[in-house]
Amino acid sequence: MSLATEKVGLLVFLSAITVLFTLLIISYNGRILLANDWRPMPDPWLLWVNTFALIMSSVAFQRTRQFARRGQIDGVRTGLLFSGGLAFAFLAGQLLASYQLVGLGYYASSNPANAFFYLLTGLHGVHLIGGLVAWGRANARVRRGYSAAQVFLSIELCAMYWHFLLFIWLILFTMMLVT
Repeated sequence: MSLATEKVGLLVFLSAITVLFTLLIISYNGRILLANDWRPMPDPWLLWVNTFALIMSSVAFQRTRQFARRGQIDGVRTGLLFSGGLAFAFLAGQLLASYQLVGLGYYASSNPANAFFYLLTGLHGVHLIGGLVAWGRANARVRRGYSAAQVFLSIELCAMYWHFLLFIWLILFTMMLVT
C-alpha cells in the first residue's frame, strides 16, 4: 500500500513537531532539576475544560472522517462545524486562562515555570491555528459543493493532525500538572 504524497508530507511535518516538543519537554524537565527558582503556577480549572474541548474536537474530526469515507456529505458538513467550533473554543479558553494568570501576576518573566507554561501552551496554540487553516480549506470545499469523496483526503489529514495535537496537549498538560 502506498501513501499519498500529502500523507507523507504530513508525517514528515509531524516528525519535526515531535522533535521540537520533545526537546522542549527535555528542557522543561532539566530546568526543574537544575534550578532553585522554579515556582509552579496554579493550574487554572479552565485548562480542564479546554482539554475536554480538544478531546471532543478530535472525536468530532474522527466522526467527520467516517462520514467522508461513507460519502455522507451532510455528516461531513456538520462534523466540520463541530470540530472547528470546539477547536476555536479550545483556543479561546487557552487565551482566557493565560489572561487570568497574567491578571493574578503570573508573568512569563517572573520565573521559569511561568515562561515554560506560556511557551508550551502558545506553541501548541500556533500549531492548532495551522490546523485550523487546513480545516478552513476543507470546510470551504464542502461549502462550494465538493463531494465527500473529493474532500476525504483533506478530512483524513486534518483528523490525523488533530489526533496528534491532542496527544501532544495531553502530554504537556499532564507534565505541567505533575510538576
